[in-house]
Amino acid sequence: NRTSIYNGISYHSVFEAEYAEQLDWRLKSKEIASWDRQVKLDLRVNGKHITNYYIDFIVHHHDQSREFTEVKGMHLSDWMIKWAILEATFDAFKQHPDDKMVLVQQRNVRKFIHRR
Repeated sequence: NRTSIYNGISYHSVFEAEYAEQLDWRLKSKEIASWDRQVKLDLRVNGKHITNYYIDFIVHHHDQSREFTEVKGMHLSDWMIKWAILEATFDAFKQHPDDKMVLVQQRNVRKFIHRR
């Protein structure tokens, strides 16, 4: 992944910057109320701090529900462990019954050229 600038802000990848642009379009069309980026979540198990997780985006809807959105190209083992802890402890972050976790995955399409 290479960092990318969108709207004067540095994102971890081109894919993440493109998603931020989509969120801005959704905001302009009034589909969503607002959105935040790189929100720090304190992951705790049995009251003990395990690690911090920086969720890529939190999308706020007009009904006060939120989508905790992670934008991923590759699934690295460290990330998969943190994501599993977030899934297991997600009730601690919910403020609305319809709050949810969303994983947006990039699909890499590779073209193979056969030469004879």
